[in-house]
Amino acid sequence: MTAQHRAILDQVLAAFSIAPDYDLNIMQAGQTLAESASRILAALEPVLDRERPDCVMVQGDTTTTFCGALAAFYQSIPVAHVEAGMRTGDARQPFPEEMNRVLTSRLATLHFAATEWAAENLRREGVDPANIFVTGNTGIDAVLAVRDALPAFEAGARKTIVVTAHRRESFGEGFSGICRALRRLAERGDVEIIYPVHPNPNVQAAVSRHLRDVANIQLIEPLEYVAFVDLMRRAHILLTDSGGIQEEGSSLGKPVLVMREKTERPEAIAAGTARLTGTDEATIVAETARLLDDAEEYRRRARIDNPYGDGRASARIREALLTRFSQT
Repeated sequence: MTAQHRAILDQVLAAFSIAPDYDLNIMQAGQTLAESASRILAALEPVLDRERPDCVMVQGDTTTTFCGALAAFYQSIPVAHVEAGMRTGDARQPFPEEMNRVLTSRLATLHFAATEWAAENLRREGVDPANIFVTGNTGIDAVLAVRDALPAFEAGARKTIVVTAHRRESFGEGFSGICRALRRLAERGDVEIIYPVHPNPNVQAAVSRHLRDVANIQLIEPLEYVAFVDLMRRAHILLTDSGGIQEEGSSLGKPVLVMREKTERPEAIAAGTARLTGTDEATIVAETARLLDDAEEYRRRARIDNPYGDGRASARIREALLTRFSQT
């Protein structure tokens, strides 16, 4: 592992009792994308040279994902991409993730798409259909396993809104709009807003400036994975700019408001369980208020309608890998 998002990563590994064989630990505070990419590539090269794996598997759309695929390509090692085929069609939204996943697809041999929509994106880009597998998302495997192990709970008197926001393209006025919306929602008095604040300094500064000591808003440290799944299932509404939470919220039967202009996960939008708000203050407030005040609308959008998987994605990926490499 490269230790991208170190604090978050360590507790997720602990939750699933995973011990990495290599901890490259190359991330540094304040580094640029170019600096992190160069360190990842340099650190991965000797590992791949030493291990000579039959395949390198990368997941998602981070800088680590792209650099892992590129490092494997440089050594002529086949790449398998999990969460393949997600697209917004805009190289700047989200940035740099959209280009990371597009370039990873160009480098990959096997493509594990969460949905048929993602698989069709790959086919349109010229990927051999024989190398595309619709599996569901392994993140849903994880969240369902944790959910099923948690004890029952009773809802509190006030409706809980859980917030996550950290997208690079929202830095500046976008974050200010999000924070102003949260202040207005908190002023209703009938909600409790819980915001685990991402460690990125740009996020920390904006959130502290706008939301520190605001009544009905709890600014907390990022939670461990199991605790965060528990928080999501207790939430009434999820406000997020995270890709994964768009999927997880649908799996948990929670309406999701996506504080971005575009999403690479339109399946939940089409199903009606998620809706785009952008970072506009008035839109976020209006869409959240609708869910808080219109019981029928809430019931319609809170149903569990999950196009992202049934908890068996990992097993499908394993079977595809065994089948492909038993033939070589």
